[in-house]
Amino acid sequence: MPPTRSQNVATRSTPTIALAFLAMVSILAGACSNAGASQPAGSTIATVPSASAGGPTGAPVALTVGLGYIPSVQFAPFYLAQEKGYYAAEGVAVTFQNEIDANLVPKVGGGQVDLGLSDGTSVIPAVSQGVPIRYLATVYGTFPSIVFTKASSGIKTAADLKGKRIGIPGKYGSSWVMLQALLGSANLKPADVTIVAYPDFGQGAALAQGAIDAATGFVNNEPVQLELSGTKATILTIDQITPLPGPGLITGVATIGAKKGAINGFVKATLKAMNEIRTDPKAGLDAAIQAVPELGKSRDAQGAVLAATIAAWSPAGAAAGAPLTGAIDVAGWDASIAYLTTIGLVPKPVTSADMVDASFTSGS
Repeated sequence: MPPTRSQNVATRSTPTIALAFLAMVSILAGACSNAGASQPAGSTIATVPSASAGGPTGAPVALTVGLGYIPSVQFAPFYLAQEKGYYAAEGVAVTFQNEIDANLVPKVGGGQVDLGLSDGTSVIPAVSQGVPIRYLATVYGTFPSIVFTKASSGIKTAADLKGKRIGIPGKYGSSWVMLQALLGSANLKPADVTIVAYPDFGQGAALAQGAIDAATGFVNNEPVQLELSGTKATILTIDQITPLPGPGLITGVATIGAKKGAINGFVKATLKAMNEIRTDPKAGLDAAIQAVPELGKSRDAQGAVLAATIAAWSPAGAAAGAPLTGAIDVAGWDASIAYLTTIGLVPKPVTSADMVDASFTSGS
């Protein structure tokens, strides 16, 4: 899920730059043939099991896993699974890297990174362009990209956005896809609102200051910050309108062939940690602070971000307390492909079968 102004409060979620990614696909062939993986520009948290923490049989299989732009409490399940030895018990030795989605997706496709966290608005265009990746397990059951505003604004539905000033980083990525779908649900077009670009991702601050009427963001980031400042937020979501796939685990086709058992173990261990954190959020918060000590400077704020993150893991309409299985909504993927086709993000026809591998989850 690029950071906000303050890492101590939250970071931008993994849904990111689908359109920017398209421009990078032409260099993928070279990346695929590059035997040496380059170091990502983002931060790296490298962790290796102790000598006594071997896998079920033989030496651990090394997996490099790309998360969001910078380390964050949003990645608590990965930190907890590492800290508690869940990955080691599955026979894998994990190294975490942090990278923006537009860079991560081609690296996963080229085998430079084994697994990554990415949403459908990046995966669908990538596969349509021939990038050999597969989506393996759902992490966010609800699409976390949202439009939010102050509750005092009177904006309660998508139709209320007509004529309003809406802040967004730019006309690209998951936020732009979501905004078009949200406006379309009320028979509105981008021309019916005033789009205000904030390339530095400062739209949340602009909303708080009254410079705009509404803004795009992520459900576990900007509206959380707004409410922490004492201003109640209204959130408009896309889930009941267009079922865009939320962030989940992706890998390369070649990587599946080479490391399928290790990947299966990684998925299993991550889901175990997610379910544990949903029951005991403090365990996740403690693990995140252990992995990223700076987060401990704002423990209460980080707890609020984690609570919003946990809520976004469950699919809309899921029974309370139902286990998180990573199940993939294939019908939702097909609907998303159809929608992204209408806005020009699917240059070559594809289906969910071209990009989803449900064999790694128990609930698909």
